[in-house]
Amino acid sequence: MTTFVLVHGAWHGGWCWDRVAPLLRAAGHEVHAPTLTGLSERAHLLSPLVGLDTHVEDVVRLIDTFGLRDVVLVGHSYAGQIVTAVADRRPEAIARRVYLDAFVGSDGEAARDLLPETVEHHWAESAAEQGFGWLVPVRKLSVLGVTEQVDLDWLTPKLTPHPWKTYTDRLELTGAVDGVPAAFVECVTWMRVFQGQAERARERGWPVHELDTGHEAMVTAPRALADVLLELA
Repeated sequence: MTTFVLVHGAWHGGWCWDRVAPLLRAAGHEVHAPTLTGLSERAHLLSPLVGLDTHVEDVVRLIDTFGLRDVVLVGHSYAGQIVTAVADRRPEAIARRVYLDAFVGSDGEAARDLLPETVEHHWAESAAEQGFGWLVPVRKLSVLGVTEQVDLDWLTPKLTPHPWKTYTDRLELTGAVDGVPAAFVECVTWMRVFQGQAERARERGWPVHELDTGHEAMVTAPRALADVLLELA
């Protein structure tokens, strides 16, 4: 049995894995999908102080509290930063880290540094003009490759603004993360903001899998994603 810890990206909550988690559990595995501080049903905890370290601590405490071992730690999008930091802090607990269309950061890098320049400018501008200087408003789901009305109806009411500090905080790594095996899953049927991150993964010698779907693979291609995660496990 493998223990999966599935970490959502910006604007989402742990519920976004609800179509994937049952497939992993049906294969006999344990699954945890926490909601990060300040987001979705935990939006009442949001403040300008919520940053990358807050979210890293969310996942570290989950691992420590439940004594999780042999964890396949999966991070979607922004959560690639979380996966990297958690694996650096608890390398003995992580069997594999998986980056789902996610940031592949190095020591000293912030998420904003890893975005394409035009996207980074848009995010910073949105935070400054619409997010009171510290929030990133929810983006249109169509930009992320979500087009089916049933998916839009499921996602839209649950999404909440994301703290910009998590994108400006830099990774502080000891190097322990380098001993934890990693893999990358790229979603190729959208604007491919994370294509450069997939290339970075290849340069590091990681296996890279491609999914024929948009950025929200856990919503638009849950079976295909689950199959890849089970293969990696």
